Amino acid sequence: MKTTQTSSSSSLAESLKSGFAASVIVIELIIGFIIWNYVLGDPSHFQGGDPAGHPIEGDFLGIFYKGGYLVPLAIGLLLMVFTFAIERALTISRAKGKGNVKTFVQRIRSLVAGGNITQALAECDKQKGSVANVVKAGLLKYNELTASSSNIESEKKIAMIQKDIEETTQLEMPMLEKNLVILATIASIATLIGLLGTVLGMIRAFASMAQAGAPDSVGLANGISEALINTALGIGTSAIAIIFYNLFTSKIDALTYGIDEAGYSIVQNFAATQQGKH
Repeated sequence: MKTTQTSSSSSLAESLKSGFAASVIVIELIIGFIIWNYVLGDPSHFQGGDPAGHPIEGDFLGIFYKGGYLVPLAIGLLLMVFTFAIERALTISRAKGKGNVKTFVQRIRSLVAGGNITQALAECDKQKGSVANVVKAGLLKYNELTASSSNIESEKKIAMIQKDIEETTQLEMPMLEKNLVILATIASIATLIGLLGTVLGMIRAFASMAQAGAPDSVGLANGISEALINTALGIGTSAIAIIFYNLFTSKIDALTYGIDEAGYSIVQNFAATQQGKH
C-alpha cells in the first residue's frame, strides 16, 4: 500500500513539474474565481441588484453564486478536468497512430509470420505513433540479429530483441500516463471540497436558526445553498474526473496489449527461425 501511495505521489510531483500542468492549475483557478465573482455574482442575478440578497427565482447563476468561496475552487477543478481530458485525448490519439491499432497489430503479425520484415517496417513508418515505434524497435533488432554472422546463442538474441522492445516501451508509456494522476487527484479533492462546503453551509444555516427572535431568513437560505451547491459541484466534478480517468486508462491498456501482442509475435517468429537453422 505504501509503495502504491509513494508511486502516486511521485507521479503527481512529476506532473506538477511540467510547465503545462502547473500553468493550467493556476490559470484555471483564476478563471474559476473570475466566473464566480463577475459572472455568477453579477447584480442582475439578484433581487434588488444586491448579490448579498436572494437570487432571482429560477436564476441558477445567482443560486450557484450563493455556494460561497469554495465555488470558484470547484469551478477551477471542473475546468482542469476538461482541460487535462482534452490534452490526454490528443496525446493518446497521437500514440495510436494513423490507423486502427488492432488492425495494425494483425498486419504486423501476419507479415512477421510470413518473414516480410521489410514490409512490416514500412507498415510501422506508415502507422506512426507509440505502438508503431515500439514494434519498429523490435523489428530493427530482428533484422540486425538475422543478418548478423556472430555466434551469439539464440536465447541471447531473443533476450536482446525483448530488451529493445521493453526499453522502447518504457520510453513511450510514461508520455501516455502523464497527467492521469492529476485527474485521479482531482476526483478525490473535488469530493472533499464538496463535503467541506456542505459542512460550512450547514454551520451557517444552523447559526442563522440559533439567533434570538426570528431566524435570519437570508442567512438560513445562504447556508443551505452553500451546503447543497458545493455538494453538487464536488460530486459532479469527481464523477466526471473518474469517468475520464477510467476511459483513458482503458485506452492505454489497449495500446499496451497491442504492443505486447506484436512483440510476442516478433520474438516467437525469431525463435522459430533460429530453431529452423539448427
